[in-house]
Amino acid sequence: MIIGLDIGTSSTKAIAFDHAGTIITQCSVTYPMLSPQTGYYEQDPLHIYEACVRSVSEVMDALKNCKQEHRLEGIAVSSAMHGLIAMGEKGNHLTNCIIWADTRSQDVADKLKGTPAGQNLFRQTGTPIHPMSPLCKLIWMNKHMPTIFKKTHKFIGIKEYLFFRLFRTYVVDYSIASATGLLDIHKLHWSGLALSKAGITDKHLSSLVSIDHVIKVEDEAIAQQWKIPVGTHFVIGASDGCLANLGVGATKPGIASLTVGTSGAIRVVTDRSNTDTKERVFSYVLRPGEFVVGGAINNAGVVRNWFKDQFMSELSEPSLCMNSAALFDDEVISVAPGSDGLIFLPYLTGERAPYWDANAKGVYFGIQLQHRRAHFARAMIEGMLFALYSVGIALEETTQPIETIYASGGLARSVLWVQMLADVFNKPVFVKENVESSAWGAAIIGMEALGITGTYQSTHTVDTHNTQYLPNENNHWVYMENFRKFERLYLKLKEEF
Repeated sequence: MIIGLDIGTSSTKAIAFDHAGTIITQCSVTYPMLSPQTGYYEQDPLHIYEACVRSVSEVMDALKNCKQEHRLEGIAVSSAMHGLIAMGEKGNHLTNCIIWADTRSQDVADKLKGTPAGQNLFRQTGTPIHPMSPLCKLIWMNKHMPTIFKKTHKFIGIKEYLFFRLFRTYVVDYSIASATGLLDIHKLHWSGLALSKAGITDKHLSSLVSIDHVIKVEDEAIAQQWKIPVGTHFVIGASDGCLANLGVGATKPGIASLTVGTSGAIRVVTDRSNTDTKERVFSYVLRPGEFVVGGAINNAGVVRNWFKDQFMSELSEPSLCMNSAALFDDEVISVAPGSDGLIFLPYLTGERAPYWDANAKGVYFGIQLQHRRAHFARAMIEGMLFALYSVGIALEETTQPIETIYASGGLARSVLWVQMLADVFNKPVFVKENVESSAWGAAIIGMEALGITGTYQSTHTVDTHNTQYLPNENNHWVYMENFRKFERLYLKLKEEF
């Protein structure tokens, strides 16, 4: 078996897969998001490293209790993008990991976006000019944290931190690097233009390696801590977004992967970089000559959790906690599609694609006396789906029509949510039995890197044996009436935000 280690925003998951992608056992370890002031979102890299250790070691413990013996062939890594950690010369972190949700560099992005330099950077790097980008974070840090900036030996992301702790070397895969705004995605080397803007040289960054780069654990103390054999192979893997496409098999024209966890994204794989002239969607590298084009939204599961915590707090009671997801869906389904005209702009944490507007805010529009809590719950879910749909439109205009969607992530476990997704997009949606697509995508890369053959090759094609949701066209047209208002509302309120 092989372990897919998926470092996410809210948790790290270690999942043991057999060669066909069946989950043998898994462990998830959560950690907090720190917000020292408005717009600042960070995480302690040590907490995340410890979560990696604990999740893998608990999987290894669980495997000992399995009836069948399993041999660990390797660990392959997926991780969230856009994190930035300043590291000192002695290997100590000088800052927390500033994550994708952080908006402190908004002024930097505002001044750079739309300028000739900003447009050239987007064409070269495929990363939209936005506070999520490590490029913008570096420019901000240079100005506002000059002492730390000058003392920094390396600027890295969370996966690089993991590999440094394991192997005392700084390496980054092309996939993670392509989401920094610092990599020339066409030539696959650090962009001189981006480095100049950031005020750094390539010596401040990790060495670039392919996603199948392998390093063996030789340190006995580390092997003992992780409860893995000395000599275990670590495969560096790629970004969680790119690996989600690989994990669900959305690698062919017309097939999109839609992932929804804390945030959400819709992506397609193409052989061209497709840097959008309107700068609405990103273009990241999976492998040389293979690009993942798409857009991420900030406000998915985080908004649903906000609504439940603020307005359905009874669901957190011990007697209801186990069924809270089903009870929430019951509330939503009690209202007809369209929420009786109630519309929600879900931008509680600003927005990324397609607007890349960190100032955007959440709005309920059209409230009338007949609207009750269930209407607000349904409108919230519809607004989240409208945000994804607006990215889908930009994606189709940039690449080609989407025919099929594979959904994965935490919300894909909700039958109601996936059916609403199919109705909004008016396209068939498939949900794989294993919704842990990023971890499985990492495992696939790991098996390829280690020369392991298995039935996983079937994930590269559309598998119609998975659960299928067909769209209801009548519901689609109801949703589209609200969606057109949804788009106009954002444009009308943009200046007010």
